Amino acid sequence: MKILDRYILKTYLKTFMSVFVILMLIFVLQSIWLYISELAGKDLAVSVILKFLVYVTPTLIPLILPLTILLASIMVFGSFAENYEFAAMKSTGISLQRAMRGLSVFILILAVVTFFFANNVIPWANYNFYNLRKNIAKTLPAMAIAEGQFNEVGNYNIKVEEKSGEKGQYLKNVYIHKKNTKRVGNYTVISSETGELISSENSNILQLVLYNGNYYDEVISNDPKQNVKKPHVKSYFEKYVINVDLEGLNDVDYEEKSYESRFNMLDVSDLNYTIDSLYNEKSNDFKDFSKTLYERTSIANLKDDIETKKDSNYTGEVLELFDTKTKVQLLNLATNTVNSTNQIIESKSFSATSKTKWLNKHIISLHEKYALGFACIILFFVGAPLGALIRKGGIGLPLVIAILLFLTYHFIGIFSKNSSQDGSFNPVFATWLSTLIMLPLSIYLTRRATKDRGLFEFDSILDPLKKLFRIKPKNENDPLLLSYKKLETYNEDKLVDVIKNFESYDYDETVKPRAYAQLKKLGLNTSEIVEKGINIDTNFIASEKVAKDFNDYSLTTFVSYAIAAVFIVLHFVFKNNKLPELAVTILNLGLIALLFFAIYFVVSSIKIYKFFSTLKESDKKINYFLLLIGLPFYALTYFLLKNRVKEELSKSSIKNIK
Repeated sequence: MKILDRYILKTYLKTFMSVFVILMLIFVLQSIWLYISELAGKDLAVSVILKFLVYVTPTLIPLILPLTILLASIMVFGSFAENYEFAAMKSTGISLQRAMRGLSVFILILAVVTFFFANNVIPWANYNFYNLRKNIAKTLPAMAIAEGQFNEVGNYNIKVEEKSGEKGQYLKNVYIHKKNTKRVGNYTVISSETGELISSENSNILQLVLYNGNYYDEVISNDPKQNVKKPHVKSYFEKYVINVDLEGLNDVDYEEKSYESRFNMLDVSDLNYTIDSLYNEKSNDFKDFSKTLYERTSIANLKDDIETKKDSNYTGEVLELFDTKTKVQLLNLATNTVNSTNQIIESKSFSATSKTKWLNKHIISLHEKYALGFACIILFFVGAPLGALIRKGGIGLPLVIAILLFLTYHFIGIFSKNSSQDGSFNPVFATWLSTLIMLPLSIYLTRRATKDRGLFEFDSILDPLKKLFRIKPKNENDPLLLSYKKLETYNEDKLVDVIKNFESYDYDETVKPRAYAQLKKLGLNTSEIVEKGINIDTNFIASEKVAKDFNDYSLTTFVSYAIAAVFIVLHFVFKNNKLPELAVTILNLGLIALLFFAIYFVVSSIKIYKFFSTLKESDKKINYFLLLIGLPFYALTYFLLKNRVKEELSKSSIKNIK
């Protein structure tokens, strides 16, 4: 490995590990917050909590690893471009692809390792995590009763609309289905307005006390008429006590593994076997269903050897041949047959939809293992050239761009996979969709970064419009501006001579900032330009540095403003389209972007204050009152401030560069 590859790899690994650890801590804390209700108040041993964290950590890798690769790539390559390290590489004939070659090998190895991790470690973690959560839930039944769904506690299925109290012991609108050991089904239903869970540390009995409710018990009789007359027995109670034996529930083995058939607990070989089995089961179900419908038609019982003859004397409807009673019987028989067949079809349709959804979940889980590795490769080729193009390292702008790109990638994947579960969208294509969308973006960014071109080129859009409306550029026939283009062909020494002796080249002093900027494009920093004999005032050096910081921070402010505006608009769009969960998620992301905007707005305001302070000219200042008023229209304010700083810096360079 050459020194350059070693240096780039070492720099990338340092950033990669730092970002990975930070994101892992954030997501682990978020997981703890998500499952805090399952851990709190259960007197769990430290070893059990540590196992909980160990099992949850690998399940976060599919989220953390792609974001880490994207963010680290933007930060590292943005830092290289910002510090003119890429300019130094290009001056020695090293292209961007050559600089990325060592890291590309590392990313390929990481992608292969990621596949084996997703195939072996993540299913193991999901398997242990699910079973540990199930065993923890048994420790305190009050915690096992979740709001809005039926929860199995002993011989009872309990549904609670709302829980309150320090331990969730007070219940509201309780519905209970009591199991019967002698017959299968829910024949006993208990409902009450309120309830309370009472337990004692020294007792294995949990008391569920219900207040103001009804007790329903279905009456089963061999006589159908009696079932119609007396379908159930109903009794009212003011207080009803149910005792649940907790001896079997509290004696929990946290190492017990009793559930291992979920799709996210299987590796590639198990998933392939299960998918084949589900396909065969689905095919057999459809064959049996078609056979059942065929047999219900009684077509097989028809005698084919009977020859029918047409009666030339009767041309009316066949039904008119029967008397009224027979007509009613025939119509009732036909109606019952059709209704029965419709019920069978609806029931089978619901069952087929559930099985299709279960099959598609296995297919998605299988292809997610492959897609994760490819996503790591593609997101690297998105982040690395993007960092080289934006020429900004650090946490600010790269973090905003990385989060925006990753959220786009992640949400596309979630929406497509959710849409494919019911069979309306191909599950294989849905799993790969977000990765396939990022593929052309990676090719586009890599090509532009290789050719050292900007992120976007608006000339291809603006030039046809200018021709259409016959708008001529201002510098098209300006001989002075045309002569400035010659500066791009000069070498370093000639540019230095232009700054010192601009009159001999038939220029005025306005050429100095342009020649100075061209020297910067050639890869020279300020100290190297000074070493070549150019006298630059220290105040100008300070103002130039502050101006660069202002441009970076103001760009981050502008991007945060744009993201916040888009997310807030999307919040109302999703809310009006009855997507409340998505609307809340988008609103939270918009508020986070708005917080970034406020922070960076303050920082950029401080930077522009420092900029005008370093100019040492009292008449140059910004009206901060107007700046605050224009805060809602920062998209316009950003461009005005940027042009103002550029103009003042150009004027200052004329006086301070000699």
